[in-house]
Amino acid sequence: MENTIPNAMRQPPWLKVGTYSFLLFWIVVAAFPLFWVVVMSFKLPVDAFASNPLEVLFGPNTQSEGEALSLIDLAVGGFFLVVAYQLPVRLAQPGLALFAPGGQRFMGGIFLGLAYLVILYVGFGFLLPGITAALEVVLGWIPLVGLLAKPLVGITLEHYYAVWIDNTFYEQFKNSIIVTVGVVTISLTVGTLAAYALSRTTSAIAFWLLIAALVFRALPHSVLVTGYMPVFIQSREFFQMLWDTPILGVVLSAFSETPPTLYGQPLAVIAVLVAINQPFTIWMLRSFFMTVPKDLDEAARIDGCSHFQAFRQVIMPVMWPGVITTGLFSFLLAYNDYLVTSLLLDNQSQTMVPAITQYFNRETTATDQIEAIAAAASITAPLFLLVMVFQKQIVSGLTAGAVKG
Repeated sequence: MENTIPNAMRQPPWLKVGTYSFLLFWIVVAAFPLFWVVVMSFKLPVDAFASNPLEVLFGPNTQSEGEALSLIDLAVGGFFLVVAYQLPVRLAQPGLALFAPGGQRFMGGIFLGLAYLVILYVGFGFLLPGITAALEVVLGWIPLVGLLAKPLVGITLEHYYAVWIDNTFYEQFKNSIIVTVGVVTISLTVGTLAAYALSRTTSAIAFWLLIAALVFRALPHSVLVTGYMPVFIQSREFFQMLWDTPILGVVLSAFSETPPTLYGQPLAVIAVLVAINQPFTIWMLRSFFMTVPKDLDEAARIDGCSHFQAFRQVIMPVMWPGVITTGLFSFLLAYNDYLVTSLLLDNQSQTMVPAITQYFNRETTATDQIEAIAAAASITAPLFLLVMVFQKQIVSGLTAGAVKG
């Protein structure tokens, strides 16, 4: 394979060493803190905050009071993780082609996602403990090899149980999903239509609309929240006028005797985050649409399609990598937001990121800090799943649209 690379493209040895050294340094700096936080979340406080790194890693006190993993457990668990990673990578596209009813990729994706979660639950909840227990019994009788079955790493799930069950963190997870799905759905729906129109128009107004969107996107989030907050706080007074109208008021009163308020509701956060994210979505999707030849539109129109039919049946199937990439960025904005959600949501409707900080706003103990770490480690799981499932589309979308247009 080395001989197929042109001489002009080959890197000198010193450049290779420098490149790989920098990548290794970056991986250590970026990934090691996350790895260490995950390790701490499975330890008792006395081990998690130990001054000796080996005690944090192996957790001797956690072994004595909780559970312990052997080398066999770690090896089999690592194998299961590799399989769990490879399943969506290798089977996502064939699975969509097989299970998508009538070509409905969205419904097929939901079905495959639920099936994948069931497989993970069965694999890690039932198959993995049974396989490791059987291997430890069989290999434990073999000299030297039996050392692989000896307890090595102590773990405990009590912090995750305390976060998700005792502290009802699943409520914040539900609120985060509501906000995130709302933001992504509205942003992509409006963004694809607007970006398609702006990419196909020759009017000078489109240029100034894009400039205005860019300026709006550059505004600090605090400025936008400050502008929206009085409206949301006084929304009940605004809606009262509708409830006071003769006919409409009777209809609305049948659903609620008093007008609702937007403050403290997920709908308010969705509206603000869509306003923040929409300019970026339009800019990014427009760059993807610019890479799609206009000849496809013309051919579809000649075949009898309307403008919307050409957009939906011809252009959108080509645009899926760009839409998925843009949707991922919209997901990250809504999922990781702190400022907007902390200011506009009450405790009952709070999302996960602001809820984690509440562990440190009270008089914290070492157990509270570990629970906060466990909560922080928990919210990274959906991000890894999304990247695993859509990594090919993300790479294809970034290379297709980000460097062109």
